[in-house]
Amino acid sequence: MIKKGIFDIDMIREFYESYPAKVEEAKKILKRPLTLSEKILYAHLSAEEPVKNYIRATDYVNFSPDRVAMQDATAQMALLQLMNSGRSTVAVPSTVHCDHLIQAYKSAEEDLNTANVTNKEVYDFLKAVSNKFGIGFWKPGAGIIHQVVLENYAFPGGMMIGTDSHTPNAGGLGMVAIGVGGADAVDVMAGMPWELKMPKIIGVKLSGKLSGWASPKDVILKLAGILTVKGGTNAIVEYFGEGADSLSATGKATICNMGAEVGATTSIFPYDKKSSDYLKATGRADVAESADSIAVYLQPDAETVSNPNEYFDQVIEIDLSTLEPFVNGPFTPDAAHPISQFAKAVKENGYPRQMEAGLIGSCTNSSYEDLSRAASIVADAKNKHIKVKARFIINPGSEQVRYTAERDGILPLFEEAGATIMANACGPCIGQWKRESGDPERPNSIVTSFNRNFAKRNDGNPNTHAFVTSPEIVAALSIAGDLCFNPLTDTLINENGEEVKLDEPKGYELPPKGYDMEDVGFIAPVANGSGIEIKIAPDSRRLQELKPFPEWDGKDIIAQPLLIKVKGKCTTDHISMAGSWLRYRGHLDNISDNMLIGAVNAFNDKTNAVLDPETGEYIAVPKLARIFKAEGLGSVVVAEENYGEGSSREHAAMEPRFLYVKAIVVKSFARIHETNLKKQGMLALTFINKDDYDKIQESDKISILGLTEFKPGKNLTIELTHKDGSTESFEVAHTYNEIQIAWFKAGGALNYAKI
Repeated sequence: MIKKGIFDIDMIREFYESYPAKVEEAKKILKRPLTLSEKILYAHLSAEEPVKNYIRATDYVNFSPDRVAMQDATAQMALLQLMNSGRSTVAVPSTVHCDHLIQAYKSAEEDLNTANVTNKEVYDFLKAVSNKFGIGFWKPGAGIIHQVVLENYAFPGGMMIGTDSHTPNAGGLGMVAIGVGGADAVDVMAGMPWELKMPKIIGVKLSGKLSGWASPKDVILKLAGILTVKGGTNAIVEYFGEGADSLSATGKATICNMGAEVGATTSIFPYDKKSSDYLKATGRADVAESADSIAVYLQPDAETVSNPNEYFDQVIEIDLSTLEPFVNGPFTPDAAHPISQFAKAVKENGYPRQMEAGLIGSCTNSSYEDLSRAASIVADAKNKHIKVKARFIINPGSEQVRYTAERDGILPLFEEAGATIMANACGPCIGQWKRESGDPERPNSIVTSFNRNFAKRNDGNPNTHAFVTSPEIVAALSIAGDLCFNPLTDTLINENGEEVKLDEPKGYELPPKGYDMEDVGFIAPVANGSGIEIKIAPDSRRLQELKPFPEWDGKDIIAQPLLIKVKGKCTTDHISMAGSWLRYRGHLDNISDNMLIGAVNAFNDKTNAVLDPETGEYIAVPKLARIFKAEGLGSVVVAEENYGEGSSREHAAMEPRFLYVKAIVVKSFARIHETNLKKQGMLALTFINKDDYDKIQESDKISILGLTEFKPGKNLTIELTHKDGSTESFEVAHTYNEIQIAWFKAGGALNYAKI
């Protein structure tokens, strides 16, 4: 086993020395007890921010996070921006994790070798920039960013931002960890304050204890059904109660991870013995000792727990003792079905009943506990002479988990059952799955332990019905090959013709013999990277130097054409697809060819087909935007609710900016995406009267008036000029504060920072 030191231990000790006093000061000034989220937020106020009672969901506040984490797909654009910041080193500990660009196809070894060849230019770039700016680099194969962070960097009471929407995974260890766009990450790495609207706090009281087939995943699957995909917007979901204390640290991380699916800013659990045990098991006994000494400050005040309705904006109660497994989907993670009702939903909705593939892994469910519990189901099926009927794929979360699971016979058990062990990477969860399934648009069903299941998300097939559940249920349904199988009540016929029932899952929260591994996969930066030269080939198809966006011309936006009026759900996957497009995440021009190609045009119900007003033909969205751009025109995008839901990828904001889109006008925004648009100097506007969406016609020219007097809280006016020459107007709202308006005028936050 390769021993590693505790990362950033001096920073963590220094934080713990000052943390209690900061919490006490906040309690004294606010004159009330605090939730855990508030303790951590107020302890991380930027130096210039006064301690006062900031109004939740209203006041913008500057914070100073402790660290930054980036995955390789989003790190490219973040580091390209960092190169323009004027910094020589990062101001806070930062890391890059190579987990997104590895395609799942044949096996871990083959796929990793392929990735190292096909992505060499990008990996070399990320490694060089990391070295130059003092950033820690985790090699391809080391593991999925959020699992690696949980094992090495997450610490109770800390604050972290990450360029991935599932950064809240670290909340399982009591950390306020928030997914952001690359421009936000650059701010923090450059030593500037990080701005966030003070979030609301949703309290989730957990009582009882899980048993049988129920798992931590079922807590968040049930909650997704309660809150829906936007019910947690601008809120932290804070868990408390004796039920919370009963969950493992990795189980808590699973719940926090998937809080992104309800739109939450982040999710968090209090520090407890399970947290301490996990820190010690992962080689961080010194962190556990320091946290134990101030444990009361790493938990909510007793008054907030005993009287939650007074201190939380919303309170939801879940009894773990009565919780049954859930299967959510298809096409949205908040379509929640208890396992007892799932077969009925399958039949009534005509979902393809045959379960073709079961996938276990992703940043959500790839811990040792997850694998061991799923493996117990497979072992039981083997003992009862039942073969796995569906294709079975396993993605371990980290090399530490993979090596330990291999040592303990867990992975060999999966392989014996016919499973393919893929690389320690995101793989199919983010569309990096080279699936050979014949017809690319054939209706079919798969079941995963992932977090997202939007159309085309996993394999590019719009008719793949992807269902999200726990690893245990994935294993059971893979064995049965039937979506209508309920392992809690149903039996299977084995190879001997006997009727048998699967036993309840069993597993280990932590490996009985401890974690182990041979190759950590971490490369520390050199002490002084000032002499390192970053070279990008001018003809590279993967990387492109960034040029600053132009500043605002000081005028209203007049008579710009409509680019697309989007109908229905429009996630960041619809705006800037992943999958094969991941290769262009460092090349803004090339990746802009995927802009909004997954969005449905409200005028013809088709994707990537918008009206060219000059020819009357329907052409690709990026092609029309480039035509407008070549003519010196901008354009406007109109959409519906929760626009930009899903991933934190800022490409979904940078591509419209690059192709001269002037404004995005919607019924409502997802939090991260609205911030990303503002950071890139875009106009993000919302309909005051949502019915005004219906007024937008296909050939409209759109003016946005009032920008010369752009002020916080002051509405702007949209004026439509229809094809017949008639006009109509209405007001639209915005959430820009003074600084964000300054970003807009400067042409982007990075431009403003350099003024």
